[in-house]
Amino acid sequence: MMEIGNRKTDHINICINENVTPGYCYWDDIKLIHEALPEIDMSEIDTSVQLFGKRLEYPFIITAITGGFSGAIKINENLAEACANLGIGMGVGSQRASLEGNEKKSFEIIKEYDLPLVIANVGAPQLIKQRDKTAFTAEMIDEAIEMVDADVLAVHLNFLQELVQPEGDTRAKGCYDRVREICREHRVLAKETGCGISRSTAERLKGAGIIGIDVAGMGGTSFSAVEMYRAQRAGDFSRQRIGETFFDWGIPAPVSVLWANVGIPIIASGGIRNGLHVAKALSLGASCTGAANVVLKEATLSANAVEERIQDIMSELKTAMMLTGAKDVRQMTSREKIITGKCKEWVQRCE
Repeated sequence: MMEIGNRKTDHINICINENVTPGYCYWDDIKLIHEALPEIDMSEIDTSVQLFGKRLEYPFIITAITGGFSGAIKINENLAEACANLGIGMGVGSQRASLEGNEKKSFEIIKEYDLPLVIANVGAPQLIKQRDKTAFTAEMIDEAIEMVDADVLAVHLNFLQELVQPEGDTRAKGCYDRVREICREHRVLAKETGCGISRSTAERLKGAGIIGIDVAGMGGTSFSAVEMYRAQRAGDFSRQRIGETFFDWGIPAPVSVLWANVGIPIIASGGIRNGLHVAKALSLGASCTGAANVVLKEATLSANAVEERIQDIMSELKTAMMLTGAKDVRQMTSREKIITGKCKEWVQRCE
């Protein structure tokens, strides 16, 4: 089996250097209506939000990127410093490696920063027995949360990635019951990893007791593509073909925001690349937005580079709010919009 650090390093390098996103930008299908006479001043626009009982200065969090090997220490430290300075939330990458006895510093480092919202992260496949691997215990779940002083635990649903990955965990039966069990003890966020959440799945998750959903819809990083490149480099042409076939599998992120809105907070992620995308996601009913790859390169450089990139995105958000006459996030969620293109086809055909 491939060494953990090598696998994680592969993921980082591939996401930075290869094409891992579908060619179609689904957020471009959402059109906001221009307000020529907004009657608000740019200086009075309030971008703050409340999410899971925590106040964020902007409706934006850094979603899971990496962790669990020494090369991730500086990346997560840069992210944590930038998020603390900006007053936004941060989610860590999968903590599986550290829970299985590998490096923990890359996660623990974020406790050195005053973050308004911290999201721990474990995978749904690891909640049940996989071949010769035992399921995560209640004590391991507690450890994941304590490792980063988390306010919320994300359970990520990455079954496509596991199916393409040579070392992937491919059993799923029993995951729902474990999620429901964990929800009795902890505040749990359900998080997809690039394929979106349907209405029926959102309703089932709500029934399990989760407190929010990160849709992570199609349009952002495709982990099928990431694993395709890994398989290609390893000469595993069978898995490479599976990765190619399912490169753009899933529900478009904007559509998933609409479908997964079942009365609990929605984090819109999946292809969020600028502040206009953030504004569009809010107009569809998202409580907050999230992204990872958009700051990944910057995270390998410095906290300042991450902070500058996010500030640019938030400046674009404020511009979009001004141009639609929204003085705060609550008003942005009620702005008129038009759904076009492929997203319109999805919404119309699946209503």
